[in-house]
Formats: sequence, structure tokens, C-alpha cells
Amino acid sequence: MTQVTVKELAKVVNTPVDSLLQQMKEAGLAHTSADQKVTENEKQKLLTFLEKGSSPKADKSKKITLQRKTTTTLRTPGSKTISVEVRKKKTYVKRSAEEIEAEKQKDLAKLQAEKKAKEAAQAKAQPAPAVKKAESAAEKPVESKVEPKAKPKAKPVAEEASLPPVDITLPVVDEVVKPAPERKKAPAKRGEDDERRERKGASRVGAKGKRGDDDEQLSRRGGRNRGGKAKKRNNEHGFHSPAGPIVRDVQIGETITVAELAAQMSVKGVEVVKYMFKLGSPVTINQVLDQDTAVLIAEDMGHRVSRVSDNIIEEEFAESLVVDGESFHRAPVVTVMGHVDHGKTSLLDYIRRAKVATGEAGGITQHIGAYHVKTEGGMITFLDTPGHAAFTAMRARGAQATDIVILVVAADDGVMPQTIEGIEHAKAAGVPLIVAVNKIDKPEADPDRIKNDLAAHDVIPEEWGGDTQFVHVSAKVGTGIDELLESVLLQAEVLELSATPSAPGRGVVIESRLDKGRGPVASVLVQNGTLRQGDMVLAGVNFGRVRAMMDENGKAIQEAGPSIPVEILGLDGTPEAGDEATVVVDERKAREIALFRQGKFREVKLARAHAGKLENIFESMGQEEKKTLNIVIKTDVRGTLEALRGSLEDLGNDEVEVCVVAGGVGGINESDANLALASNAVIFGFNVRADAGARKIVEQEGLDMRYYNIIYDIIEDVKKALSGLLGTDVREKIVGIAEVRDVFRSPKLGAIAGCMVTEGVVLRNRPIRVLRDDVVIFEGELESLRRFKDDVGEVRAGMECGIGVKSYNDVKVGDQIEVFEKIQVARTL
Repeated sequence: MTQVTVKELAKVVNTPVDSLLQQMKEAGLAHTSADQKVTENEKQKLLTFLEKGSSPKADKSKKITLQRKTTTTLRTPGSKTISVEVRKKKTYVKRSAEEIEAEKQKDLAKLQAEKKAKEAAQAKAQPAPAVKKAESAAEKPVESKVEPKAKPKAKPVAEEASLPPVDITLPVVDEVVKPAPERKKAPAKRGEDDERRERKGASRVGAKGKRGDDDEQLSRRGGRNRGGKAKKRNNEHGFHSPAGPIVRDVQIGETITVAELAAQMSVKGVEVVKYMFKLGSPVTINQVLDQDTAVLIAEDMGHRVSRVSDNIIEEEFAESLVVDGESFHRAPVVTVMGHVDHGKTSLLDYIRRAKVATGEAGGITQHIGAYHVKTEGGMITFLDTPGHAAFTAMRARGAQATDIVILVVAADDGVMPQTIEGIEHAKAAGVPLIVAVNKIDKPEADPDRIKNDLAAHDVIPEEWGGDTQFVHVSAKVGTGIDELLESVLLQAEVLELSATPSAPGRGVVIESRLDKGRGPVASVLVQNGTLRQGDMVLAGVNFGRVRAMMDENGKAIQEAGPSIPVEILGLDGTPEAGDEATVVVDERKAREIALFRQGKFREVKLARAHAGKLENIFESMGQEEKKTLNIVIKTDVRGTLEALRGSLEDLGNDEVEVCVVAGGVGGINESDANLALASNAVIFGFNVRADAGARKIVEQEGLDMRYYNIIYDIIEDVKKALSGLLGTDVREKIVGIAEVRDVFRSPKLGAIAGCMVTEGVVLRNRPIRVLRDDVVIFEGELESLRRFKDDVGEVRAGMECGIGVKSYNDVKVGDQIEVFEKIQVARTL
């Protein structure tokens, strides 16, 4: 049985010797010195004692300490910055089930005691039955004396004055009041006390007023009996308490505040707040609730709920847009999709006889482009969408606004991830698909492999019995372009596309940007009706009159019919890509709907902000806060901003995250720089630059501002920054292993292990572990490393050596000495 001393045991468990002796004393062990031996049974007894939680350390496990450190920067008038650090520390104690149950019993006993005391007080306040009977008996003789006194009878003044004031009853009020003036004129033989008593009695009678025959009138006047107490003729009253709870009809829209909900239920707002707290959702009186949450609260509180629509204005506006007119055939809207560098833009360049690809940064398309071309068979409108993975949302909007999708696949590359996404978007939009196998002129092209790969994704060619047309093209030399256009026009005839040119213009916003000289510029694809210069246009939450209208070549036009893409100027802001653009009759109606949409958007955004659950407080308190990289983004167009925001916010993990503090369209101004300074954010400019004011703030405050024109570079730089926030991991690397063949004793160094190096290299200044039967029994460092009689720095595999282990003499034959080193490895996402 292995025995160790108390000192050695304290070193193994990493506990001070004094603390270990105190714990052993509490466990009932008779150890008082550090040199005493500890057996296995005593170790087990100590471990059992510690597991029961009797030590102070067990009490600490029930406590969670939250420490928060906030660092702010103050600027002095001398342009100096002072860092202010605020540290807060809170400790939360989690009680056991026994403590909670004991506190409940204590509260219950307290409530019962209060209830008994209240009942005793009420019983003491009520008069006894015997007293009530005596009072009723005392009242009867008084009433019998009243009747004879009501008759007119002459009484001497002295006799009337001799009666005590308590015997004066209400029926003889007139007898007491009438003689009063005569007594003042006649010489009275009474003293001043009698006169004062008479005046006091008259004032009391006057205060009571003249008694009537109606008991109800007496009760309203507050009549009192002789004892000065209220005399209750009848215990009945006009108020009747309700027999049950009142059920009210509550109408709830898409959003409603807590105060409005409480008002409809005729309860105080505090009651709704308390109810939400019980459900685990702390709210305020002015917080906005969504419809489902409000319905749940009202139904649980016992009221009838009816859902109402807040879109009355929108519904009336939609009904006003229905215009009857003659329909005509319109040109098809074709969206070109595909993977990066598969030749989408080059294909459109050949069709349009233009060089658009040469103007794109990095050789990729980063905006949605719209063009219309005239062919021998008719006009076709093309939408070119980017192929990079960050523009998934932009490609989805292109599929929703299109009639036909051309999927471009490179014959030498095959089916790629963005190719599969294009297929999914086309299927979700329910539009037909035409596959253009591009780069057919290359020697390594393999069109049959493309068909096999696409067949695995339910895209079956027509020659195989499917419904998808496959056209072999070459955007470089122009092979198959005419066949591709014929396929598009043939598919358009099958779809029987039509529109009403006489109706007000309606379309979809493809892209929007903020031009420094012209203001907000929106690219709109007209889907129905005719859009004219001077029309009032409503696009999402923005509106304005069309001041100018240009085609894709920048040429000014006066009107645009169905399937024509145009750029319009005059909106009050940059609408979101994908918003519906509609011509409105007057400006007042457009402003009303735009303001309604803005308010609705704000309410829905507030309703979605949901507080954390109270029951998860212990779980969240113990966790460390995430490290956040704050970013301010400014781009040239709205679609790129959305794609960048979505891509960057998807980065990160449980420890680090990206927070886009603000994003907008246009150049970087002073407001953006000040916002970045206040939030410690990095400024990213995509195809935009900062003005003089913003550059001055950036230089003075030392802000980090970077310009980009390719989305790959932004994503890579943000990944590197997040990896830097993660820090490094410390890992162990086994350098070498030596097997103990014999043990020698040295008077100076103690036990020396004669070893054979079996793996790697044994280095002198490295930490080691001693393993026995593949179990670590000691961890320390080498004291000496010799080969024969010479001190050496390293010994390689297959060589013998002598190893002296520092502070350890229990080395045995067959043990293994493992030499390792600790290295730091940078963490990545």
C-alpha cells in the first residue's frame, strides 16, 4: 500500500499544507504534522468528506462572481486623452433546495400569523350580542316618551333648563328653539352657567337640523343618535360588487404597447408588467409587443381577443392600383446566374457589344446590372447578378424579378457551389431554366460531364427526356450566342408574357446608390405600366417625384414601358434593393403611406428586441463576455451594403463576433468618423472615400480607416482581425521518450536512470514526465543528462544515456521518461 506524506499530498493536489491539515482535521483525521504518512484509506476518507461539500470550497461553488470592466476615454481641452477604467463586481449565491423550502415554510407561517391577528382585531372591534340587545332595549323607552312630548304643553323655563342635555330629543326641537328670544329679554334668575349651557344646547340642535319624516333624507344629511355615533336605519346600499370577473373584447394589431394592452383590458399597466415578469420576460410600460405575445397575455388573463390588421392603408392602396386596360406582349426579363469566373458578364458583353467586365474591380461583377437588347426576334432584358457567395441575397432578388434564368456553367470547371445556389433560387421562384455551357472552345472542355453533374441536381436535358434546354456557347468567340437567344425567345412565347402599358408604372428596385452630385439614384425595372418623368413614385419607405430618368447607357429618356430598366432621380432616400416601386396619384398619399411604413418598420424592429430569460441568469453570469469587433461600413450602392453586412455578421464563433455599428450609402463623412470614435469601431469604405472633415478626425484621433474595392479583401481582413482577438492556445509537443533500463545510486545526485532513447530526442532543458504502466506518476524537469561521463545537451533515438530527475528518487526499471515542450499556436476561425 503506497503511503505519502502530508507535504507530498499537498503538492500533488496543489493546496497549501496548512489548508490541507485543516481539512484533514475537519474530516476526523489525526494529522498535525507535514511529515506524517497518509494511507489510501485516509485519502479516501478525506475525499469523501470533501465531496459532501463540508469544506469552505464547496460553499464557494454555489457562488458566481461577475466582474465587469469598462474603459472609457475622456478628452481634456489640451487635446489630451485620459483613460478611465470602471470596475464592477457582483456576487450571486445560488441557494439549495432545502434552503428554499425552509424559507417558504417560514413565509407561510408568517402569513398565517398575520391572518389570525387580523381576525382577532375584527372580532374585538365588533360589539357583543348582549350589548346590542341592551342598546335596542334602551332605545324603545325613549321612543315611547317622544309621543306625549310632541303635544303642545307649557313648561316653565327653569324646569326645562334643569333637564340634562342628553335627554333632549329631536321631536321637541321647536320647543327648545322658540322660547330662546323671550328668555334673552326677560330677567332671568339663573346664573351664567345656565345661560352658557342653553346656548350650547341650541347650537347642537341647530347643527343637527330639523328632523324630517323621511329616513332616507336623514341618512343623506348624516343624522346621528344620542351617543354621537352614526345611526344606521338601513344596511342596504346602492353598489353591488360583480359576481365574477369581467371579460372584455380586446383588439390587437400587429404591434401594441404594454400600456395600450392594459387600457383595453381595463387593468393597470403594472399588472401586465408583473404578468410578463412571471413568464420570464421583463418589459417596461412603453415596450412594444408583437401580436402573438399580446394575444397570449390577453387570453391568459381571461379576455376575448380578436386580431385586427394594421394594413388598412396598404390594402386600400393596393386596391387603387388595379387598373383595367388592354394587355400586350412584353419582352422577357432574363437573369444570368452562375459561379465566379464562369463567364456571365463576358457573355452579356458579347450580346451587347460592350466591355463591361473590364471596368469591374478584380474581374468580378459586384453590382446587379440591367440591360435591354434588341434582337431579330424581339427585345430581351438581361439582369446580370454577381456570382460570389456573399451576393446570395442579391441573386435571390434577381430570381424573384425575372421570367427566365440562364445558368452559365464553365465547361472546363464544372458545377460549383454558386451554380447549385442558382438552381435553388430558380426553383424557389418557379421560373424556367436554360443552361449555357460556356467556354466550349477550350481544349479541356467536357460538356457531357456538365450534363451528368446537373442531372444529379434534377436539371435534366431535353435530349434525355427532361425540360431544360442546354446550349453550348463561347463568350469569347461568339459560338452559340444566336441559338441561346432563340431559346430565350422560344421560352418567352411559351410563357405568354403580357403587360398593360396604359396603367401607372409599377416595378422593382434593382439597386440604389447615393451620388454626390445628383443625390439618391435608384435602378428600377418596370414590370407593368409606363413610368414617366414627373410621376410621383413610392419605393418602400421612400418617395419622391421623378426629376430625371436615364437608360443603362446614361441617356436621358422621358418614359419607360414594361421590361425596361431605368435609373430615376428625385427620391428622398436610397430604397432597399427588392422594394416595390409604384406610381402614386398625389404627393400627399405617397407621404402618408411612406410615413406609415416607416413607423411600422420601427415598431416591428422594437418588438423583435426580446430580453433574455431570467431563469438563464446563472448560466449567462458564469460565462465570459464575447469579444466584439465594431465596424462602420459605407458603400457605393445599397445591394453591396446588404451583402457585406450579411457576410461579416456571419463570421465569428462563441468567443468573438462582428458588430456592424452603422452602414450607409455614400462617402465617409464627419458623422461616420465621430460614430466610429465613440464606439471604437473600424471604418471600411467600399468604392467610396472620406471627405476632408472625416479625414481630419481620423488623423487626429488615430482611427483605423481602410478602403476596399473587392469583397474578398474585406472578408479576409476581418477574419484575421477576429483570429487576433481569439489569442493563442498552448499545446504540448512530445520531443522524445526514453525507457529506463537500470537504476544507479549516486551520493550527490541520488537515483540515476540508465535509459535508452526509443523515440525522438531527449533535450536537457525541457520538462519531463515519468510514466509507469502508461500512467503519469511524476512531472518535473531533468537535473542532469550524461552520456558516459560527459554532460551533453541532447541524446537522439537509439543511444544510451544517464538521466537524473530533479526531486524524484523513485525511478524503477521499466519506467518511461517523456520529454515534452509547450508551444503557442495561434487560433483561427
